[in-house]
Amino acid sequence: MLKHFWLCDVGILYLTDIMGKEITHPIRIGTEKIKFELELELKSSTAILYNMISTPSGLSDWFADNVNIKDDLYTFIWSGSEEQARLLGKKKNESIRFQWLEDEEEGLDTWFELAIRVDELTKDVALIVTDFADKEELEEAKMLWQNLVSDLKMTIGS
Repeated sequence: MLKHFWLCDVGILYLTDIMGKEITHPIRIGTEKIKFELELELKSSTAILYNMISTPSGLSDWFADNVNIKDDLYTFIWSGSEEQARLLGKKKNESIRFQWLEDEEEGLDTWFELAIRVDELTKDVALIVTDFADKEELEEAKMLWQNLVSDLKMTIGS
């Protein structure tokens, strides 16, 4: 049972229970995540690219330092910090979609997807990244994905 609560301007909800114990909970104040999509060309086969975006070893080569899977829960590890995402779906040699557990817990309808697109005429292969970001972090999020995909290109020799 909560006794008091207050909100600070940086998006932390401070709660005090009836015993006086303080509990903090991060929340989003007036922010809405914006969906964005990036199309990034790669020189790769769809099978190799799909392996790189859907397996722990592939994702560990370019997306995170380490990746562990238990059932449909992926744990991504970067320099000692961990983030977990739920696998929402995948199509062999086509796409994979995740939702960060933090967003799931906040009831946000957000996700990120890595999809492979092959141009029918030229046979060029592209990775389509779809993600969501806060308005003020949109450009940084796009740059982060461009840098990650640049690492992916170096890994696969694209």
